[in-house]
Amino acid sequence: MLQFDVVTLFPKMFDAITESGITGRARERRAYQFLPWNPRDFAANAHRTVDDRPYGGGPGMVMMAEPLEKAVCAARQRQISAGVVKPRMVYLSPQGKPLTHEIVMSLSAEKGIVLLAGRYEGVDERLIARQFVQDGEEISIGDFVLSGGELAAMVLMDAVIRQLPGVLGDAESAAQDSFVSGLLDCPHYTRPEVYEGMAVPPVLMSGNHADIARWRLKQSLGRTAARRPDLFEKRLAAHGLSEAERKLLDEYKREATSEA
Repeated sequence: MLQFDVVTLFPKMFDAITESGITGRARERRAYQFLPWNPRDFAANAHRTVDDRPYGGGPGMVMMAEPLEKAVCAARQRQISAGVVKPRMVYLSPQGKPLTHEIVMSLSAEKGIVLLAGRYEGVDERLIARQFVQDGEEISIGDFVLSGGELAAMVLMDAVIRQLPGVLGDAESAAQDSFVSGLLDCPHYTRPEVYEGMAVPPVLMSGNHADIARWRLKQSLGRTAARRPDLFEKRLAAHGLSEAERKLLDEYKREATSEA
């Protein structure tokens, strides 16, 4: 069972992921365990202070190293006591490396993950240096700033949890997600067959599985090339294109031009 320990000022925010939907049911089935740690519980004074003004001046407040480090170490030790030899230490930060499918798969293979969700203007750099440089990592969910790391931590948790064995009703669901093959997912349709004058592509109604697979691959190739050229170039560099894939991509482009 994967262990998630999260250092956060707002533990109740995580009810959204631990008590709802697929991730809530996964927790009930003990696919993972979640335990929050509030750094205020480790504060040195009666006011439970965890932040202070930044040295050098400037707006906002900075989270203090001591209560955070005590919370992080307590979370790490809890996992070690539970049998996790070396917990994966992750600080959610806009300065971190981008979260990718490869990182998600790597995290899903871990026995335990300790997440730090920062707040305010940031975290005292000395805490990061002591706990996340040598034995951990900084991860970002995008080039933007949130009010805190909780939402980023939940995004990471959701992406990881759905990769755990038995979490999704159909194991093929995870295998066919966008990014698994280095491509975006194909379009999906369900009933009714015609909606507001728009019909489901006939190939999906044909029952011919080979034709359907070919159409879906064509859509994935074309969409990735058009919408995420950066991702397409990365996939191209890693795997290249087979002759069949090249023909499908050319076909997609011709169809897109004729529809324009």
